[in-house]
Amino acid sequence: MDNQNLTDVLAFASVLAVFVLAGVQLVKSAVNVPKNILPLIGLVIGLLVGAAASPFTELGLVLRLWAGGLAGLSATGLFELAFNKRDGSTKE
Repeated sequence: MDNQNLTDVLAFASVLAVFVLAGVQLVKSAVNVPKNILPLIGLVIGLLVGAAASPFTELGLVLRLWAGGLAGLSATGLFELAFNKRDGSTKE
């Protein structure tokens, strides 16, 4: 994978992250799921959105899956960072 492909994957992942975040929030509001499997749900939704995004990009399937996986994992982390405030420190 050359440098241009990596740039394309990261740019596409940043676009997909919005849709994946919306999908994860939809699943969270519709189904009672344990919080510890939300990153896995985000990854699966990201892979599905990445695979389904074929008409919107010229990237191949493998690159779209990479972008979707990155978007899924980053969308879950982005939501946790933005909306779940945690006080305290790791060591006491």
